[in-house]
Amino acid sequence: MSPRVTPRGENPQKGGEGPQNGKRDPRRGRLSPGVSQLSPLRVQPRLELAWAIKAHQHAQVYFNLISSVDPKFLNLTKVDDRIYEEFRRSFRDLRVDLLDPEELKSEPAKAKWRPFCLRFEGVVEDFNYGTLLRLDSRREYTEENTIFATRIQFFAIEIARNREGCNDAVFRRENRDEDRDKDQEFGKG
Repeated sequence: MSPRVTPRGENPQKGGEGPQNGKRDPRRGRLSPGVSQLSPLRVQPRLELAWAIKAHQHAQVYFNLISSVDPKFLNLTKVDDRIYEEFRRSFRDLRVDLLDPEELKSEPAKAKWRPFCLRFEGVVEDFNYGTLLRLDSRREYTEENTIFATRIQFFAIEIARNREGCNDAVFRRENRDEDRDKDQEFGKG
């Protein structure tokens, strides 16, 4: 007897569809039509794009904020004081003006960051969401000056930068440029 040739996705033992559609039909013990196993793979690029757009927008808003408001007066969360105190207790010697990516991404760094971040679960909304962080606090967001970080890492480092004066250079530069533009507009420059 020759083997039975079945259409793609059909299970020759059960005489029906195989696992190509994703969900099991409880009445028949096989997958129901309409949900493809590949659908999460097709959706993933769209989710990544949506995340990238949102992260980029957040970065732009934050940079505009530190460019227009003196950073030492900014509060990024309701718990800035707690974040700053715990950050500096855990990362006393971390240079926040010019970050070394290894201080965030190496295995020893991840082991140190993990307990810090988890302290803010339920305290800071979306504490573990991904966001963009500048490496050099004096420069704007560019491909070379940006690293991926969690939201609580972003808050901890940017709160420290604001309180320790690292973001002052951005504020002064942006306002100096704005003053120069105004002077030129009114014929003073």
